[in-house]
Amino acid sequence: MHVAVVAGETSGDQLGSGVLASLRGLVGDLRITGVGGSAMAAQGLESLHAMEDISLMGLDGVTEKVCKAIRIRNALFKTFLDDPPDVFLGIDIPDFNISLEQKLKAHRIPTAHLVSPTVWAWRSYRIRKIRKAVDRMLVLFPFEETFYRSHGVSAKFVGHPAADEIDQITRKQAREKLAGEGLQVDRTTIALLPGSRRSEIDKLGRLFLDTAERITQADSQIQFILPVASTAVVEQLRELVDEHKGGSNVCLTEQNARLAIAAADVGLIASGTAALEAALLVRPIVVAYKVSRLSYLLARLFARVRHVSMPNHLTEEPMVKEFLQGDANVDNLNGEIQRLLTDCLYRRQIEHAFQGLAGMLRNNANDEIAKELVYMTD
Repeated sequence: MHVAVVAGETSGDQLGSGVLASLRGLVGDLRITGVGGSAMAAQGLESLHAMEDISLMGLDGVTEKVCKAIRIRNALFKTFLDDPPDVFLGIDIPDFNISLEQKLKAHRIPTAHLVSPTVWAWRSYRIRKIRKAVDRMLVLFPFEETFYRSHGVSAKFVGHPAADEIDQITRKQAREKLAGEGLQVDRTTIALLPGSRRSEIDKLGRLFLDTAERITQADSQIQFILPVASTAVVEQLRELVDEHKGGSNVCLTEQNARLAIAAADVGLIASGTAALEAALLVRPIVVAYKVSRLSYLLARLFARVRHVSMPNHLTEEPMVKEFLQGDANVDNLNGEIQRLLTDCLYRRQIEHAFQGLAGMLRNNANDEIAKELVYMTD
């Protein structure tokens, strides 16, 4: 079986590696070509281009990045026409993959896309292009399947790999694993996750540390854990913590963010995957996010939903307080965190709402995706 797969970010590479491992278990003899990183390479991917060359993160040299990505997309299209795969799997990066999928589908190569773009939240006009491009949309959340089917797109809820991987580890167990890095087992702990990209840390890193300082003024025994999301931002975070006068009770860790969240009583988190993982771990959180003024205005213009963090789309009622743009300030963040720490009834209501999420999303996702890909080749 010849599978073509394209991922443009580390998260997609990791997601793809699990899928390919399950696929190999199903079909045995597997040939994999496309674009990916070290995780998919370990599963036998022959990467035809560097994954970094199709990622458009950041604005530095954006014109050159876009031109290079377009050249690579055209080259991949020609390669896959000359040597057609049995099925093509695009993982995330919708601006790159969906255009490629549309061309491949027009030449009768079966196309699947994993990780839905948030068309249900904003820029819903993209659904027309998706309908032309994708034979099967593989989605991580049940409501996405309903949305796509109502718009005439074949979709399948496959489950969320994070739900399959989440261990319901106790706070004490997580803190004991982090004790070697300076975390105290018996102290109230707050996880700080300002994001994985430099731009996010630029906007939120100092704010989160200022909030930590305000919290410390009220209770000097509270400690903070700040996981390093990637090697690219290690120095940036170290410098922020070192220059911050309240940084002495902030523990930097290069262990995974999931462990840091599990160790915490409360999380202060940038909207993103970490917010979902906190909900899966049943940890109350506060979400803050800032983007450029233009990006925010465009989001407001095209948005179809009121909330930005995924847990608020999965629970019956929104349970996560979100502070965006100017509302993301020390007074608001400190006030909500203090409420989560001191109001037991409020905290229990949130934890109760989060209890069922892991079960809702747990579905042996990698195996389900692999089965769908095999089914598409029949």
